[in-house]
Amino acid sequence: MSDNIEPEHYLKFEITPAEYCHRNKLDFNSGNVIKYVTRFRDKNGIEDLKKAKKYLELIAEFEYGEKI
Repeated sequence: MSDNIEPEHYLKFEITPAEYCHRNKLDFNSGNVIKYVTRFRDKNGIEDLKKAKKYLELIAEFEYGEKI
C-alpha cells in the first residue's frame, strides 16, 4: 500500500529508508541522507542529491566542527 509515509518510489526496495534508519538507530541527518539518496532516481533527481549533500554537510559540522 502506498501512502505519504511510505510512498510508491520506496516500494521497489526490500527495505524502506524509514525501516533501515529505525533498525540501525540512525539520527535525523543520517536518515535524511539515506532517504534522499535512495529516492533521487525515482522522484526529484538532482534536487534530492543536493538535499542529501546538505545533510552530509550538517553531519560534518555537528560531528567534527568542520565544513566540507
